[in-house]
Amino acid sequence: MRRQGWAHRTRDIQAFHVMSVLARAKVLESQGHDVIHMEIGEPDFSTPAPIVRAGQSALANGHTGYTPALGLPALREAIAASYAQRYGVNLDPRRVVVTPGGSAALLLVASLLVDPGQSVMMADPSYPCNRNFLRLLGAHAKMIPTGPQSDYQLTPELIEQHWDADCSAVLAASPSNPTGTLLSRAQLNAMADVTQRLGGHLVVDEIYHGLTYDCEASSVLEVAPDAFVLNSFSKYFGMTGWRLGWLVAPESAIPELEKLAQNLYICAPHMAQLAALAAFGEESRAICETRRQAFQARRDFLLPALRDLGFGIPVTPQGAFYLYADIGTHSSDSGALCRHLLENQHLAITPGLDFGDYRQHEHVRFAYTASLDRLYQAIERLERGLG
Repeated sequence: MRRQGWAHRTRDIQAFHVMSVLARAKVLESQGHDVIHMEIGEPDFSTPAPIVRAGQSALANGHTGYTPALGLPALREAIAASYAQRYGVNLDPRRVVVTPGGSAALLLVASLLVDPGQSVMMADPSYPCNRNFLRLLGAHAKMIPTGPQSDYQLTPELIEQHWDADCSAVLAASPSNPTGTLLSRAQLNAMADVTQRLGGHLVVDEIYHGLTYDCEASSVLEVAPDAFVLNSFSKYFGMTGWRLGWLVAPESAIPELEKLAQNLYICAPHMAQLAALAAFGEESRAICETRRQAFQARRDFLLPALRDLGFGIPVTPQGAFYLYADIGTHSSDSGALCRHLLENQHLAITPGLDFGDYRQHEHVRFAYTASLDRLYQAIERLERGLG
């Protein structure tokens, strides 16, 4: 019999190291130090003004109550219309589930697809909270080591090689956190084919869509209409604190997802949903495009600057706002290097410990969510810190 105390699962759910870095950075700032933040995956731009105005109007008009569990019909329709505009995909709005953040979308999918003891296959490195959600449900992540030879992405060959009877689904991300790499339309099609043949479900995290450089991202829905898609208003639309995301699912799954949503969180925030309607307007789109160009300029400065300092970044990221760097010429301990840079140079970056087990001590993640001026300063601090 278990002793009185916390549930066993809490011991297995790992801390989100980047939040510990952020907390320490805030302490240093409270002591008067100037910290450059390159750790947290949050755009430094505030929410576009048209979206804020729509949210203020929603509050002023008393739209503070519950909505249907699947989301406001008008927002579901707007999201569906955006797939036709961006990808040429004719998406039935009834397949769209509005969620309180992209994390809730993942929780819904995991609750729907995975029984205790089963697994979901994903790349190592990948976003850390995904595997912790699975542990919460009594399942686990089947982490497959990936490197620059596959752009840090799963491949059909890797899926087939590592699939077993316990696997329920494959979770991919394009663009990926922490590497910023993309899956092409052909790669998505091949992954969908092999996953379906093996009897599993394909789930694709498209949260960083809109933030791509020199190319357009393909949606898995272009080639696999029955795939599950995770997305969010947080990154491209700059609505992190509004806690609003969405899930696209096969029509047959919607009744079960609605039941889960009703029980897990009731609904997404009403005022945030009304604000998000303005995200699809021309004014908001223009603002977001300007910001996308700013992110590209930051990447184009930071990538060669880091390479010149000896960081290994063999694959040029095509999306998101991260650079995943091999620190082998400087250190064999990513946690120690990150602590050193934070305490001595007041530069906050994320250790590879967050993103999996494969070569975690040899990598760090730089988020270029700071202005170009601050990135120039960051490189100067890195030079001093590494020296």
